[in-house]
Amino acid sequence: MARFHELTVTDVHKTIRDAVVVTLKPANGAAQDFDFIQGQYLTFRRDFDGEELRRSYSICAGKDEGILQVGIKRVEGGAFSTWANEELKVGDTLEAMPPMGSFHTELNPQAEKQYLGFAGGSGITPVLSILKTTLAREPKSNFTLVYANKGVNTIMFREELEDLKNLYMGRLNVIHVLETDAQEIDLFTGLVTEAKCAELFRHWIDIGNVDTAFICGPEPMMLGIAKALRDHGLDDALIKFELFASAQPGRLKRKAASRDAASSANQATASITLDGATQSVTMPKDMSILDAALQNAMDAPYACKAGVCSTCRCRVLEGEVEMVANHALEDYEVEKGYVLSCQSFPVTDRVVVDYDQ
Repeated sequence: MARFHELTVTDVHKTIRDAVVVTLKPANGAAQDFDFIQGQYLTFRRDFDGEELRRSYSICAGKDEGILQVGIKRVEGGAFSTWANEELKVGDTLEAMPPMGSFHTELNPQAEKQYLGFAGGSGITPVLSILKTTLAREPKSNFTLVYANKGVNTIMFREELEDLKNLYMGRLNVIHVLETDAQEIDLFTGLVTEAKCAELFRHWIDIGNVDTAFICGPEPMMLGIAKALRDHGLDDALIKFELFASAQPGRLKRKAASRDAASSANQATASITLDGATQSVTMPKDMSILDAALQNAMDAPYACKAGVCSTCRCRVLEGEVEMVANHALEDYEVEKGYVLSCQSFPVTDRVVVDYDQ
């Protein structure tokens, strides 16, 4: 099971006014644990006024750059992102779990593929890692990026993307879509909606030849893009998602606990395996598997608690749970019994789950 390690901050620089790129170096011999795959993220933890906060940020470095970097955009009211943007400095130490996430596809040096990426705002961070690694390791493949932002001054990594276009002349195409800044081509102004995608596919992007599409951004944008991709013939297996923020509209709500919630009819026994040790706990059925583990002093991994990342993934070996939200697991993972424990509630009187698989 992944555990937190110390990382030393070796560089902090602004990419736009409210975002920083942080370069990190694993300490205490943990370098091998941080050998990431392009598109993965790190989960950090830090105490703020006695309260532990965990936040996940995507790695923006390419595999062949020999560095570990994350991009952190300040969120209004966000304690961790504000601290990182205003106070984090070279020489500081951060605690992070090893890289996680499945927002990537296998690369082959002999492949000749067409990749398509959509990014909104800070959703560029994992997509940047993917495109840099892909273009370096698949010299016959091409990459088209559609990058949505409010305006020119909010484009993270703008200069780096221009440098990459020059480095991979003819193989990297970047389309900037700006919400408020007018552009010469009307199609590139406004929001990236389902309708705008249809126009892009009609005039600018040969969707019929796309092998894999990557989408990272706000949930409404991602859903519209995904529908447009499907409507134009791209199979679900070729569409990769990474949700970095979510208003979670229409999310199924858990029913409020009834007065007899403490009765045996509303109780379940959960057998939870973590780090090779198994513990049986009695829990109400309106409590998540993750919360039950944490309340029983088990150091179960988690980050967002919103079904957005996959940090809390475990496998159900016996019994049944209800997973009320899932923005992180692939269909094949769910079919094998994997669930997000922060969103999973017992349905049967007994469940057996394993965090180690």
